[in-house]
Amino acid sequence: MSSGERMQGIDALGHLYRDLVDCRRCPGMQGPPVHGQAVVSPVMMVGQAPGTREILQGIPFCWTAGKTLFRWFESIGIDESTFRSRALMSAVCRCFPGKAPKGGDRVPDAAEVERCSGWWRTEVELSRPRLIIPVGKLAIVQFMASKRLNDVVGAQWSYRSPSGLEADLIPLPHPSGASTWFKMEPGKTLLEVALSLIDAHPAWQEIRTGSAMGRASPAHRGGAA
Repeated sequence: MSSGERMQGIDALGHLYRDLVDCRRCPGMQGPPVHGQAVVSPVMMVGQAPGTREILQGIPFCWTAGKTLFRWFESIGIDESTFRSRALMSAVCRCFPGKAPKGGDRVPDAAEVERCSGWWRTEVELSRPRLIIPVGKLAIVQFMASKRLNDVVGAQWSYRSPSGLEADLIPLPHPSGASTWFKMEPGKTLLEVALSLIDAHPAWQEIRTGSAMGRASPAHRGGAA
């Protein structure tokens, strides 16, 4: 991708995010919608949905789960500020789903997921990532059929968008403090393998060094976990 194409992509993402912040399609969701920086990157991370802190601050993964996630990434050479400025941070849903009756955050329903899917699908087309990192089950099932973390974490998969764009896929568990999967076996080892695969990927190495990056202009910076 040429520098001119990257700048066009950044500009298009900026326009997309201006439309996104005005979105009110889902009455059961609590906004305003959250997004990351408008950056054309070889690495795209797709989270599940923002929590209450992310909604208040307008920044994806800015609270407890984010601290864990960025510890993982720092262990393979990229700190939080570098990742935020050099990777495209997306999510399945961009608004807070609210609390579940029995506690914890509500899982967005199928209609909400479908209504919000156009945003991340457009981000794929505009940024054209070579590595996509879905974080958590809700994000993983947007790209592959299996819902079992044991079956998908710790391996590299392939993704092909409806338009034919191809990318490698390396899933991660959600770093929620409520999750025990990645703290015990086999999850602990599978997470380590997944992080090693990400670390070895050429796209990850590219954002680590900052080579050939298209970064957001100040007007397009913004704040989906």
